[in-house]
Amino acid sequence: MAIAADALSRTKRAPRRGRAPRTKGSWVFSILNYAVFALFALICAYPFYYLIINSVSANDLSALGDVRFFPVGFHLSNYAQVFQLQGLTLATAVSVARTVLGTAGTVLVSAFLGFMFTQERMWGRAFWYRFTVITMYFSAGLIPVFLIIKGLGLTNNFWVYVIPYLVQPFNVILVKTFVESMPRSMQEAAEMDGANIIQVFFRVYLPNMTPILATVAIFSAVAQWNMFQDTLIYITDQSLYTLQYLLYMFINQANSLAQAAQNAAGGNLSAIANAATSQTATSIQMTVAVVVVLPIIFIYPLFQRFFVKGIMLGSVKG
Repeated sequence: MAIAADALSRTKRAPRRGRAPRTKGSWVFSILNYAVFALFALICAYPFYYLIINSVSANDLSALGDVRFFPVGFHLSNYAQVFQLQGLTLATAVSVARTVLGTAGTVLVSAFLGFMFTQERMWGRAFWYRFTVITMYFSAGLIPVFLIIKGLGLTNNFWVYVIPYLVQPFNVILVKTFVESMPRSMQEAAEMDGANIIQVFFRVYLPNMTPILATVAIFSAVAQWNMFQDTLIYITDQSLYTLQYLLYMFINQANSLAQAAQNAAGGNLSAIANAATSQTATSIQMTVAVVVVLPIIFIYPLFQRFFVKGIMLGSVKG
């Protein structure tokens, strides 16, 4: 017992092996590293924070630019009145629908093309791959594209938000490189069991492509949600306006919309007379911007854990 106790005491006194003691230089580097990245994170986050605090602050102070770091005169009447603006609910539904359908279509098409471009048996594989990639560098221009869209009957059509964005060369390249890093033995084993090329794709490869597909989904969802130029060019039917296009219109017509929001107060003169809560051009812009930006900010963290792995595996072969 005495020998065991002495051995235990020596073990406790023995210095731990493994991590070497940190030097003064390493401590300084870590502190500076964290400080720089914290500053960079604050710089990136502050514009969103600025939008939020101005949308819930007194509108007269927000219009004067006096709200910079903390909310002043907190209230939520801006959101109550903005949600009453005509067309906002329908535009939100259109934006959600185009984001969901457009993202799903882009992910599926990118996955299938990326997989097929790795198949040596594909007819004209090299030609079709180069033909797809070259579209990253050359464009027909706005007028020819508009004529094509019009010729296909996609003007004033919801599917103009989905079909033209199905094939994204950058996403196809990412998926192709990712598939090339997967073991070919999976396909060979499936084909020995009698699976055809479609079954190999859907049953063998697609379930194992989650990281790169999540990365493609992030790219596509953010692009679809933020897009408004296609509405501006191809859509005149107000029932197909997207939320981003309404934001664009609201910013350009903020003064008249502020007056309309004040009139929508239902004749409550005391509410209209209250300069701290009555709508201004600035409050309209800030509030609608928050309404548009927040959904994509909340969705992004759900896919973020796949993002780094997907980018690394999809950009480096081998």
